[in-house]
This record gives sequence, C-alpha cells and structure tokens, in this order.
Amino acid sequence: MKKRVYFQPLYFLFWVIYFVVARAVFLLYHLDKSEQLSGTDVFYSFLYGLRLDLSFTAYICAIPFLLSLLTAIWPSFKISGIIRHYTYTLLVIISVLLSADLELYTFWGFRLDASPLQYLNTPGEMVATAAAAPVFLLSLVTLVLSTSFILLYLFGFDHKKYTFGTNKVILGGLSFLYFIMLVLPLRGGWQQIPINQSVVYFSENPYANHAGLNMPWNLMHAMLKYSKSSSNPYQYMLEQEAEEKVMALYTVPDTTQKHTDTTAILNTTRPNVLFIILESYTAKLVGHLGGEKGITPNLDKLAAEGISFTNLYASGDRSEKGMVALLGGYPVQTITSIIKTPKKTEKLPQLSKVFKGKGYRTSYYYGGELEFANIKSYLLNGGYNKLVDKYDFDPSTYNSKWGAHDHVLFERVIEELKQEEDPFFSTVYTLSSHEPFEIPIAAKFAGTDNDALFRNSVYYTDWALGKFIEQAQKEPWWDNTLVVLVADHGHPLPGNDANHLPSKFRIPFILTGGAVMQKGLQINTIGSQTDVASTLLAALNLPHQDFTWGRNLLAPVTNPFAFYVFNDGFGYVTEDGVVTFDNVSKQVITQDSGVKPEQVELGKAYMQYSFGDFVKK
Repeated sequence: MKKRVYFQPLYFLFWVIYFVVARAVFLLYHLDKSEQLSGTDVFYSFLYGLRLDLSFTAYICAIPFLLSLLTAIWPSFKISGIIRHYTYTLLVIISVLLSADLELYTFWGFRLDASPLQYLNTPGEMVATAAAAPVFLLSLVTLVLSTSFILLYLFGFDHKKYTFGTNKVILGGLSFLYFIMLVLPLRGGWQQIPINQSVVYFSENPYANHAGLNMPWNLMHAMLKYSKSSSNPYQYMLEQEAEEKVMALYTVPDTTQKHTDTTAILNTTRPNVLFIILESYTAKLVGHLGGEKGITPNLDKLAAEGISFTNLYASGDRSEKGMVALLGGYPVQTITSIIKTPKKTEKLPQLSKVFKGKGYRTSYYYGGELEFANIKSYLLNGGYNKLVDKYDFDPSTYNSKWGAHDHVLFERVIEELKQEEDPFFSTVYTLSSHEPFEIPIAAKFAGTDNDALFRNSVYYTDWALGKFIEQAQKEPWWDNTLVVLVADHGHPLPGNDANHLPSKFRIPFILTGGAVMQKGLQINTIGSQTDVASTLLAALNLPHQDFTWGRNLLAPVTNPFAFYVFNDGFGYVTEDGVVTFDNVSKQVITQDSGVKPEQVELGKAYMQYSFGDFVKK
C-alpha cells in the first residue's frame, strides 16, 4: 500500500502519460505526414504540446483532487469508487473523441473543434460525412487505448491502493496545496495571459503544430468560444487602417471604365437563370482548368460553349460557408459561420431577393436535408418561392447516406421547370461528390482508395449534369436561359492537399446556356466566390451595390485578388503569388517568392475587417 499523500501527483502523471501516448497515436495514424517531419519536429511536437497536456490534465484532476481534500478532512468519506468510475468514463469518452479526431483530420486538415456542433440538428449528414472512415480501425484504437489505460489505472494508480499512513493535518494540508497548485498548469504558468493554442506552434509546417495540440483541450476551448461573436479576435492594425486597405481593393479603375458594357455576353436582357452549385468540384479534376483529363467532359464542353473564369477561388472549405459566399457575396469566417445566426443572415443581400424583386420566380433544389448546417434558415431569409429537399423525393432514389442521387435531382428539376413561369431563378445543389462518394453507375476509374472514389463521384455528377443539359436544350426555355456553374468549395483530394494550400480552394466558375452569346471566352482575372453574385448581376444589368464584398469580374479590375480562409488561417492570392497565414501563431505559413510584404498586410486587413463586419451584423 502506498501513502495517500502520493495519490494526487501520481494521478496527475497518469493523465499526462495518456495524452503523450495519444499524441504518439496521432503521429502514427498519419504516418505519411509524420514521415515528412524531422526527428526534431517530432520531439518538439511532444515538448511544446506538453503545456496543453498539463493544462487539460489539471482540468481533469480538479474533481479527484477536491475529493481527496474532503476525504483527508473526513476519512470516513469513501471516494475510491467515485474516482475510479470518473476516470473510466473520461477515458472512454476522450478515447472515442481522439479516434474521431484521427479521421476528421484526414478530411478537414484541423484538429477536432466546435465545427461538428453546427451539424447536430442533422445527425444523418454527420454520419454521411464520416461514412468513408475505417470504422473497425478507429473502434480498435478506441478499445485498445481506453482498455490499456483502464488496466494501468486499476493496477498502478487506483485510489484504493493508497492508505492514510500520514498525519491527518499534513495530509489535509498537502491535499489542499495540490488542489491549489492545479491553477498553475491549468492556465499555463504565471504569465498574465492564460494559455492558448499558440504555445504549441513552433514550426512553419502546420501539421507539426497540429500534432502538438491536445485535442480535448482544443475542443473545450473551441466550445467555450463557439457562441461568442461579440468581439473580433483578429486585431492586426487600427480599425480605420484595415478599412481603408480593404476599401481600396474594391476601387473601380476610372470613370471611363466604370460603366463597361457587360451585356454583350448575352443575347437577351431578361434571361432565366439556372444557378447550379457543384459539391466539392475542385479545379484539380477539371480538364479545361489544367486538371486531370476525362473526369469532367461535360463541364469542359459547357465551358467551351460559354465563358469560363479560370482563376476563381472558394472563400472557405465547408458547404454552408460557400453557400453564403456564392448566393450572398459575403466573406467566410474562420472559426464560425454567419449562417448559424439567422438574425445576422437576415441583414445580408441574396441573389434570390434581387431576382424576386425583379419579378422572377425563385426555387431551390437539393437532394439532401436543407436543415444541414442551418442552410434552410438562410434560404428562407432569401425569400425563395419554393424549396425542394430530400423529403420531396422517393426514398428508393436515395443513396445510403445523403439523399437523392444527382441524376434523380436533375430529373426532378427538368420536370418542374416545364411548369415554371418565366423568368425564373432556380438554384440546384448537387451532393453525390461528397463523402462517402457513392454513385449509382459503374465506376469509370479503377481503384478503391479515396482518390479513386472521389474521381468517380465527380465523373458521375458530370455525367448526370450532361444528361440534364441535353434534356434542357430541348426545352422551350433553354434559348432564354443563362446557366451558372460553380463549386461550393474545393477539396483536399486528390493528393491530400494541406489545409492551407491554394490548390485546395481553386474551383470552376462558368457562364453558359442558350442565353450566352460569347463562346469559348476565358476570363483569367483572379477572383473569389464573393465576386460571383456581383458578376452575374452586372451581366444582367441588375443592381448589385448591396453586394459590397464582390466585384464584377467581367469588367476591368484593379488589384485582382482572392481571399480564402481555413481553420483559423487565411490565404491571399494575387498576380504576384500566394501567401498563407496562421492566425494562431501569427506567422506566415507559405509565401511565394514574388509576394511583397504589402500583400501580407492586405491579407491581415481583410481578415480583421471582414470578421469585424460579421461581429457588427
């Protein structure tokens, strides 16, 4: 039997060991990335990560340490069983979360935080997102990790193995001292500012920094600030300076070019508008954008029959964020999304509002659940006349996870547009190229890895799109219809792009259809998703002054740029190159040789001013 005076420090050590092992598991699970790290990087991920390990361990130890203090004062108060069940429960819960984090990092490129909370009202969609995960392997990791440490606790750290054996006053005093001392690791030391994620950031390689993060600490920290939108965490310069820098980006060249005639691209002044949003369509798989050949032949054909914007970047990497950027021309937030706050989205412009105000009939078609990520509330704020989602389709047409297959969705659209009044503005959102990449046709490309599955899902959606366009061209409304094709976001696949890389964010944007007069035109101006709405409205000579974060890419543009965000970081693209920046460490991640210091400052200004605007909404 060991003296009870040793229980508290040893219990603290037990959890520190657990988190060190958990970090090793993370590095092993992502061995392909870990092998690219130097031995020093791996060592530092443990060394720097230790501070967050100690911090979260202090949170865990608060209850057992308090119980130890109480039993020191009242020895008859039995706490061994309470601490044992408390420890076992936490081991299982944290092990489950750690296993989920292993696979989520593969697809999201950041450690588990509050992001999944946005999808709690649509658990089926959450399951679909994780459907491609190796469930057996992750279950095995959970079982081995939790069981091993339960046994370790039982045989080496269990409170029942400790006897008083010490003067009651001394034991009580030490127990109280141990409890009070938890404050030090909990807040990360004596410094004025409490510990935060930046303490583990030591490398220019984001993966090395992410490996150092303590996942449950990161999750707890994110959940505590999840609902906070009353302050702007990005303060890089004076507010007025940030505003001036951003406003200068949207300056029209001069008065002679200000009213450049863009209607020459259309053969009609009041066309129908068919706005098709393609799930996860990355430029890496689009042939005419320099991507892999043969995957999107129909999209490439439509680009050749219309206008293709070859340098467009998604504003974010999640569907609901891309939706606001495309339909509302509004910048994306990093650690949250404006779409989860309906009272804020009420104040945003939307394409549907503009078209409805001009006498258009508006509709929105999606094969999945519109409640996903609070998208439905955003669309209702946009005033759509008709919303069609998963529950408007026969369940026999569903894939196993998300909802109606894309070809079924397009068949529904073509049938209903036959009865639609002209002019119409109809938004169609595909889903089959989302994980787990299930398709109802034979695979075109060999392989069973995620890259192959993703290629086949994009090919299938392109096939369904081709069939839809072929049918649409036979309809009487086709000649008076402008078709907009654009992606909601890019994708790390194929190739598992790092979370910050611009290749993950480059997407197609095409204007085509019977109403387009220009054929085979390519616009190479660098642009963002937030420019799509302004470009579309300008082409139709419709008002777009409310879309203050967008530019007309069909007209001359000064300071061509694209701004995108990833988890607590941003990328800023100009003709000089790309710079990516981490908002946690306040350091540049990558910087092309042609990038000037002014570009980094412009990115910071945009990050600060756009998030500040979100806070004020």
